Amino acid sequence: MNTCPFGETTLEIDLNALAHNYRYLKSHLDEGTKMMGVVKAFAYGSDSTAIAKELVNLGVGYLAVAYPYEGEVLRDAGIQTPILVLHPLPPTFQTITARCMEPAIYSRTMLESFIAFCEEKNFKAYPIHIKLNTGLNRLGFIDTDIDYISETVAKSEAVTVKSIFSHLAASEDLEEKRFTEKQLKFFKESSERLIENLGYTPLRHTLNTSGVINYPEAQYDMVRTGIGLYGFGNIPETDKKLRPVGTLKTVISQIHKVKKGESIGYNRGHIADRDMRSATLPLGHADGMARIYGNGNGWVTINGKRAPILGNTCMDMIMVDVTDIGCKEGDVVTIFGENPRANELAEGAGTISYELITSVSQRIKRVICRK
Repeated sequence: MNTCPFGETTLEIDLNALAHNYRYLKSHLDEGTKMMGVVKAFAYGSDSTAIAKELVNLGVGYLAVAYPYEGEVLRDAGIQTPILVLHPLPPTFQTITARCMEPAIYSRTMLESFIAFCEEKNFKAYPIHIKLNTGLNRLGFIDTDIDYISETVAKSEAVTVKSIFSHLAASEDLEEKRFTEKQLKFFKESSERLIENLGYTPLRHTLNTSGVINYPEAQYDMVRTGIGLYGFGNIPETDKKLRPVGTLKTVISQIHKVKKGESIGYNRGHIADRDMRSATLPLGHADGMARIYGNGNGWVTINGKRAPILGNTCMDMIMVDVTDIGCKEGDVVTIFGENPRANELAEGAGTISYELITSVSQRIKRVICRK
């Protein structure tokens, strides 16, 4: 039996898988359509610097982060590719501009505040990205703001609109096709009106990963891909063509023989209904294996077999049932990767792959590889 490299919990990050996913998504685009790689949340729980550098090498036109400090990490690593900050706030304007990042502007307050900031700094034509709310109702200007946006921008030389964009709410769900088409129609009409008012043509982008697959006719000048780059398409057919970038592995620390009637874990979370063997693993809810996976809702894979999680997840450890699995202390344990995929484990606990992979703690060792 194999032993895990380094003998500890490890997240392997496969850059070849990332390249495969990038090229697969790129193959669905027209020639000349740019790709924006979303690397927020530590590149979906992996390693934002390694992922961003690889995406730059692959030819990505833009990178996107949620908050400015995520972009700072990339700038500190020498990455010069344009970075869109999806959720800026006034206290972060100094960081954004000092590190040559570009803010998404989503409200009248934000637009006025950022223009005032740029005017105070004597900036000229600083790039901003106008976000339209087409139905997600999270962030963005509405249709009655269009004239206001163009009039406000025209009054100042401090900013220029680099792109106009929106975000789809249900592009992966074809039962919501009518709603998505309504979003796309609203975006088309509103962005065209804004472009006419501005007198110049910014980039436009509204498709996410599922949108690239299901609505290629709406790709405009650029698309934003996040989860797809990391190996998940939200559509079973697409999942089969993508490769998970991250593989989370650990090892068996200790094996116990537990007699019928004995308990395992905090609050006696599991009572053995037979004589059994349990394995303790160095991975807990502080590492991203949330409590929801305990008590049989989740499992790990040992030597090709599923080992259900027993009792309550501890902060640093979980115990799993290995009664019917041939294994020993030090053996490799796979949490997720190619088999099982993160979405399989997540679905068993009633959640989604996004939550599982982005929850992998930063204390877990990252290993960058090419498989």
